[in-house]
Amino acid sequence: MVISAVSSRVESLSSSGIRAIPKEYIRPQEELTSIGDVFEEEKKHEGPQIPTIDLKEIDSEDKVVREKCREALKKGAVEWGVMHLVNHGISNELMERVKVAGKAFFDQPVEEKEKYANDQASGKIQGYGSKLANNASGQLEWEDYFFHLIFPEDKRDLSIWPKTPSDYIEATSEYAKELRGLATKILSVLSLGLGLEEGRLEKEVGGLEELLLQMKINYYPKCPQPELALGVEAHTDVSALTFILHNMVPGLQLFYEGKWVSAKCVPDSIIMHIGDTIEILSNGKYKSILHRALVNKEKVRISWAVFCEPPKEKIILKPLPEVGSETEPARYPPRTFSQHIQHKLFKKTEEALSKKV
Repeated sequence: MVISAVSSRVESLSSSGIRAIPKEYIRPQEELTSIGDVFEEEKKHEGPQIPTIDLKEIDSEDKVVREKCREALKKGAVEWGVMHLVNHGISNELMERVKVAGKAFFDQPVEEKEKYANDQASGKIQGYGSKLANNASGQLEWEDYFFHLIFPEDKRDLSIWPKTPSDYIEATSEYAKELRGLATKILSVLSLGLGLEEGRLEKEVGGLEELLLQMKINYYPKCPQPELALGVEAHTDVSALTFILHNMVPGLQLFYEGKWVSAKCVPDSIIMHIGDTIEILSNGKYKSILHRALVNKEKVRISWAVFCEPPKEKIILKPLPEVGSETEPARYPPRTFSQHIQHKLFKKTEEALSKKV
């Protein structure tokens, strides 16, 4: 039986009125015990909370004030590897435009979105899609998405950008430029935090010419059995940095000190993750944290994740010599970014196979 692309979209499943989700979306038994009600989880105030970092004084003329701000950012990167950024310099109006445009794309009928469908099998990864099972367990995630490269401008393929709504291209392009500037600022502080020159980490991840910003709009439809599914399974980001906007519906969870911690919805913030690339370059001093996304019965959740990635083949990722020592030898072997991705996929497949044996 051939399943049409439309019927294989999670959104179509969700709106079909099913009461039980197909078995390929049900998580393994060992995961199910930790999946709770996302709205209850977000209300919890006891236990550790993801730090909120105020960037207002990151470039203050006052050295003491400036250092206090930068130290807080560094501490968040060392202890958590994820944080809510506030006063980050990107206007609420622009962030709202990006969110309105992305939501308007997903509000269209599935048939309309299919005009932008990607084709992972042929290597065409940009566009509208749903997760294909890339592990041996064959599990699927409860999400559809739109994925495309948004910066540098000369590397974009505007032919696959949504034409509807009309503001999509302009709002997303402007946001990409602003985010690129924020990434430089963050990388500078993280470099100084390692005792390196200010521009060092940025140079190591490709600089202005080569660092790629890839946007993935994650669309998590309502799920009739949210206690059995995940929007995105547990993973660490391969990127250097990841910046996330969302529509204020909770769902993001971080694995911190042996427990899943739910991210609060902080107004006007951008969530930032340290990715594997920076963890490797810093020899593990900055953390790339394991995280996942829960789904729910009541509300559609949308998030806009922008992954800042080094070029796939041009750079060898390995701990920088200055951050290691005899007592702290390099913890990661040299790999290209492409090899690192393959290593993670292969490892994941092996783990899934070993569970089946």
